[in-house]
Amino acid sequence: MRKSLYSVLALSTGLLLTNNAFAAVSGNIGGTSNYLWRGVTQTNDAVAIQGGIDYSHDSGFYAGTWASNVDFGNDTSYELDLYAGYGGSITDDLSYDFGYLYYAYPDAEGSIDFGELHGTITWKWVELSYSHVINAGEDVAAEPFDNKDMSYLAATASFPLTEKLSLSFHYGYSTGDVVEAWFAEDNYADYNVTLSADTSMGTISFMVSDTDLSDDDAKIALGYSYSFDL
Repeated sequence: MRKSLYSVLALSTGLLLTNNAFAAVSGNIGGTSNYLWRGVTQTNDAVAIQGGIDYSHDSGFYAGTWASNVDFGNDTSYELDLYAGYGGSITDDLSYDFGYLYYAYPDAEGSIDFGELHGTITWKWVELSYSHVINAGEDVAAEPFDNKDMSYLAATASFPLTEKLSLSFHYGYSTGDVVEAWFAEDNYADYNVTLSADTSMGTISFMVSDTDLSDDDAKIALGYSYSFDL
């Protein structure tokens, strides 16, 4: 699930609150040279094809689904996200969003699905978010680890360079038993710099990403996404 979805939906629903009742359904398709989730590749550093469908209402409610291929070195081949939440604006510069996101892996051999609650506050060009796992399959983390003990705190600052170009800086911090079960470290940080360009044919992005995990190298990801009304 891409981080920009929360802030975009929170902003759009906040703007819609001032108009007549309105609901919208949209779709998105795209791809990336490396699907990175919190700085860690989900495709063994290979290409991913991605897409989803979103519903938003002027009350602030939104829901949707999103999918991508993955490669964990086993038979699991794709991720399917389901999410719902509520967002709006407090002032012209301050918006919020909170909701639930479920990560499903339908063809996984084990029970590795999990769900998170998240909250996001956006002020002008700065976004702060917090996520915490509230339900998880028994194979997300085995004993003695708690399979629901994982939290993520993130900050992102985005700056427009021109009408079509923007630059963003991101820092995230993951901690908990699940992190230790996955990476043999009880916490780690991820950070990236992304240059994005909006065109008539979609958005193109160039990201340089890294983590402070042991033996992890910096990664470059080229991305493309296109959104459309349904």
